[in-house]
Amino acid sequence: MHVGLVVYGGLEEISGGFRYDRRLVAHLERQGDDVEVVALPWRSYGRHLLDGGSQSVRERLDRPFDVLLQDELCHPSLWHHTGRLERPGAIVSLVHLLRSGPSSRSRHRLDPRRLVEAAVERRYLRCVDAAVCTSRDTRDRVAKLADVPTLVAPPAGRVEGVALGVEQVEARARTAGPLRVAFLGNVIPRKGLPTLLEGLDRAACAWELTVVGCLEADSGHAESVSATVAEAGLDDRVTFAGEVSDARLASILECQHVLAVPATYEGFGMAYLEAMEYGVVPIASAVGGAREFVDHGRNGYLVEPGTPGAITAIVERLASDRDRLAALGATALETAACHPTWEETMGTVRQFLEQQVTRSQRNRASGTPKDGRLERGSSGGGLERHTSGGDRL
Repeated sequence: MHVGLVVYGGLEEISGGFRYDRRLVAHLERQGDDVEVVALPWRSYGRHLLDGGSQSVRERLDRPFDVLLQDELCHPSLWHHTGRLERPGAIVSLVHLLRSGPSSRSRHRLDPRRLVEAAVERRYLRCVDAAVCTSRDTRDRVAKLADVPTLVAPPAGRVEGVALGVEQVEARARTAGPLRVAFLGNVIPRKGLPTLLEGLDRAACAWELTVVGCLEADSGHAESVSATVAEAGLDDRVTFAGEVSDARLASILECQHVLAVPATYEGFGMAYLEAMEYGVVPIASAVGGAREFVDHGRNGYLVEPGTPGAITAIVERLASDRDRLAALGATALETAACHPTWEETMGTVRQFLEQQVTRSQRNRASGTPKDGRLERGSSGGGLERHTSGGDRL
């Protein structure tokens, strides 16, 4: 297949979604596919919307790819073009996280900006042929916006299995000392670091927090968080590690008891799975895809966004009950061991893309008309609306 992949910036971005994209490109190329990355520049949301009128962007997209795979993150730049492209065979959206999903603004349903974002995202998704979603939760949210065939293809972790043995995890849990907590993610409002800090500050137990993630993604928010730490007198208990290498991250996770990222919304939550590979107990967002592999009270915990009290209660219990901490860590390892590998997931995605190419070729051969591309979401070809094969992953 000749595959075009549309992303912002390029494939070297550090977030989990871009790591997924890199894995997919590597898999496709190993299978003999020709993959061309179409990197659009990062801009503000408003500037991205203006890309919809850019002839140069249109020319980069409207080329004879067998399948044009678009990272859904780019939808503000694509919404006006996608329904009008003539030369690509199939157009498939790769959905990691919906911009119009739950967020810190979700309580303000009449927020004009949020309404615009939802309308643009809905228009974009209705112009594609199909969508690959990283969780069932994301798939269900896509289905509310557009009636297109979907595949659920969740990401794997960093080590694809387990990084530590059960004995190591249990011994780590039972070693005396403060409860060691990690936060892994860009320091941006959606990730919920202020909620975590408030919950820890209330806890009547010894704890230490290591914050791993980019401090420049939203420098104003990062500065506010740092000021909160200083004002609360927590400098000696909170370490900002910033961005770290894979080797450094591995060494950090080897030492942790808990990973807490109480985000307002996670499409999947790769950081939780990565922690579980080390037997680190996740405290995950109850909103989004983490519910599909974090079983509350069995291999981790789920907390509603903005509930520091829930974090306090969990931290205090785990700090005082090291046997429970050990049991949760061991079960987290079992979950990670049973999770699909990257190769399994990417193989399923490739098969789905091939199905879309075949469907497109069949439609062309039969002379199925394409008015712009606004008819792309129709059910021609008999493919199921929600492809059940992805749910087994």
